[in-house]
Amino acid sequence: MPVRPTARPALPTLLALTLAAAGTLTACGGGSGSDPDTIKVSFKQSTDNSIKVMDTYLADIKKQFEKANPGKKVEFVPIKAPDSEYYTKLQQMLRSPKTAPDLVYEDTFLINSDITSGYLKPLDPYLAKWQDWDKFIDTAKAAAKGEDGKTYGVPDGTDTRGLWFSKDIFKKAGLPADWQPKTWDDVLDAARTVKEKVPDVIPLNVYTGKPVGEAATMQTFEMLLYGTSDTKADPLYDKSSKKWIAGSDGFKDSLSFVETVYKEKLGPDVSDALDPNVMTRVRGEWLPQGKLAIALDGSWLPQDWLPGSGHEWPEWSDELGLAAMPTQKGQAPGKVSMSGGWTWSIPAKASNPDLAFEFIKTMQTKANAQKWSVANSGIAVREDVAADPAYIDAQPGIKFFTDLVASTHYRPAYPAYPKVSTAVQEAMEGVTTGDMSVDDAAKGYDEELKSAADNQVIEK
Repeated sequence: MPVRPTARPALPTLLALTLAAAGTLTACGGGSGSDPDTIKVSFKQSTDNSIKVMDTYLADIKKQFEKANPGKKVEFVPIKAPDSEYYTKLQQMLRSPKTAPDLVYEDTFLINSDITSGYLKPLDPYLAKWQDWDKFIDTAKAAAKGEDGKTYGVPDGTDTRGLWFSKDIFKKAGLPADWQPKTWDDVLDAARTVKEKVPDVIPLNVYTGKPVGEAATMQTFEMLLYGTSDTKADPLYDKSSKKWIAGSDGFKDSLSFVETVYKEKLGPDVSDALDPNVMTRVRGEWLPQGKLAIALDGSWLPQDWLPGSGHEWPEWSDELGLAAMPTQKGQAPGKVSMSGGWTWSIPAKASNPDLAFEFIKTMQTKANAQKWSVANSGIAVREDVAADPAYIDAQPGIKFFTDLVASTHYRPAYPAYPKVSTAVQEAMEGVTTGDMSVDDAAKGYDEELKSAADNQVIEK
């Protein structure tokens, strides 16, 4: 189960959703309790009943753990919900010792919010005694670190993003099978060619708007925004001043790209683009059925096509090509990617934190970490796994997406980020529907940003 789009909406605030979350928690039977020999592990269960990647993996880890620790038991508390509801339900659980599990699955883009709220336990005392921690790549470690410098989670993988394209559609359109665009214009021109030569397919999909949440922000907007500059400076957040950036030309250029896709009808119908289930349609319908030419999407897609997934597509590696997302005008380094991922964290109110960390250690042996990376179509965060030929050769595309780590960026996942992300989605939705011009959408974002970031904003 990725992300990720892995994907990632902002936290809902509707009272009805909060009440629904509370009801679900009651139905789950609560949290850790007082049994010192049992740990409760909570994770996001796929809403697609045919996708059981996480369930299968955790069941195997449970067997290993209980065999190695006689008398100890593992109980799973899955949360089966869309991304936005998962975050709300998880936070409901973390607020009380009665409902807090011993181990939870945290999205890196929200982990700082939970750290700031005091919901998570710093893991530094455990990590200092765990030799395997030195094998994790530094960027992955940083994703689970709070502003206080302490670490609140152990990452189980990361991800990268790029362009997936149909070789069959490209052949019909007269486009090359080894397509590697150098600029944004190259991407748009290919989509225009598909629209003209193969009019019965969707030329290009880029996620947009609030219904798909963080997928719009990260899979699309930030993949554009972080390719607008030829410097390594973050275009969304200025680390030196600790302020968010408003009013940039790159921001408007990124909105203009999204506007062009939908204004020229290079993307799906707007009603489909703003459907919360569009990500499932891309993976399960449009790409496998040859209905989509180009998809700006993540490294994790093949997990839905593997044997036993329910959406088997063994031919995908022959039928789909892969290309890096280019920078705006081809400026160095020439390509761009965004990375996120998930971590295993121990709640501050967990009853059995020591035992919970032992479960993390079982999950994160080299063998188990490698097994998870392959099953989840993830990018390894352990250096020894990433260097293992068995991992690199385990699945087509792994090397391509792993190599993108050198060109990747991480979101400024500070406490204000979820609100900032929502403001981005609103601006995108405005230009997608045509209800707002790029300038007006950018101005609206600036106003929302000032509120979300408590006026800690600079103009660039």
